[in-house]
Amino acid sequence: MLNIKFIRENPEVVKEAVKNKNVKINIDKLLKIDEKRRELTLKFDELQAERNKLAKNAKGKKPTAKQIKEGKKLKIKSLEAEEEFKKIDKEYFDLMVKVPTIPSSDTPIGKNEKDNVEVYKWGEPTKFDFEPKNYIELAENLDLLDIERGTKVAGYRGYYVKNEAVMLQMGLMMYALEKLIAKGFKPMIPPTLIREFALFGSGYFSGKEYNPEVDEIYKIANYEILADGSVKKENKFLAGTSEPSLLAYYANEILDEKDLPMKLCGFSQCYRSEIGSYGKDTKGIYRVHEFMKVEQVCISKADVQESDKLQEEMVEISKELHQDLGLPYRVLQICTGDMSAGKYKMFDLEAWMPSRNSYGETGSASNFLDWQSRRLNVKYNDKDGNKKFVYMLNNTALPSVRPLISILENYQQKDGTIVVPKVLRKWVGKEKIG
Repeated sequence: MLNIKFIRENPEVVKEAVKNKNVKINIDKLLKIDEKRRELTLKFDELQAERNKLAKNAKGKKPTAKQIKEGKKLKIKSLEAEEEFKKIDKEYFDLMVKVPTIPSSDTPIGKNEKDNVEVYKWGEPTKFDFEPKNYIELAENLDLLDIERGTKVAGYRGYYVKNEAVMLQMGLMMYALEKLIAKGFKPMIPPTLIREFALFGSGYFSGKEYNPEVDEIYKIANYEILADGSVKKENKFLAGTSEPSLLAYYANEILDEKDLPMKLCGFSQCYRSEIGSYGKDTKGIYRVHEFMKVEQVCISKADVQESDKLQEEMVEISKELHQDLGLPYRVLQICTGDMSAGKYKMFDLEAWMPSRNSYGETGSASNFLDWQSRRLNVKYNDKDGNKKFVYMLNNTALPSVRPLISILENYQQKDGTIVVPKVLRKWVGKEKIG
């Protein structure tokens, strides 16, 4: 969320961000509700002060009939003001959670993904002197994937990874972890069954609460049995990435500036309902409901330059990983209309996939500034003793599925075998799959 003081003082700047990010929110309405909310707060405080004064005057004495009557009046007025405040406060909060972060000055202005800008490219699309196969044909011939039985067991978008592809996939995850640990990132295996506040706080809900029609998150319907045998009725969700768990690790805590920046990396299984991708990539494993991923998260002090450098560092690591794997790729700077509300600046990495005759997204790096930390209430004490909200950033180091697609297709040979990238051979145990 943005600071309401900033919104009051810069309404036109916020309105411009709302327009450029295609966010549906009326800033004028928010400001009117904010004004009403402040008036009600003042009214409630005044009524409480009057009640306290009346109680003080009557202390040690039997209250008169007039004092009792006045006390009842003030109590009723206080309760009415409190109820009115609760109603206004809910409207206020429902709007505040939708207010977008002001994008960086160098973020391209655009309506959708067509307006994203290529800022870097490495390698050239792979050329073959034979008719190349797509990854589904290759995987079926080499018994590396079973999509048919995956669908039978798991339903739509289900799949099995088999044989050498298992070690290719696990090798991708281990290689990414090794790289990040060497770069100073602390590894974690975080929970993927998480509470509601972590997903709201990190921005994975479209509003204040889970909306099953638009939020691509799996909700767990059954209740939890606690150690004493009692039943706890609390919403739990399957995380789509380890980002929410890593960011919520410090929720409602105050950190020390000397410990910043913090660099974390999380390995997890990821779950996504993909309800917004109806009709897209219906065959194969390019778009699936579950996969593995190694995620990077940085927590910095409230300094835009420092957070920019951390974002650049994370992108560079992802670039290194793609280059180490020998996968042609490009980096896109994401335009305003293709960014979610909370993001200040965003880059995507895309690896070349011959069967698509295009690049496919394999990673995304986002800087949220303090938009997430305000929701999660993560602060730090600066050197002068002031409490400030931290800045939060995240980036995909490597997911499991799409780089696997790119490897199978780019490393295929005329005889149908697959050359294993050098950096993964210690996990796969061979130079070629055939």
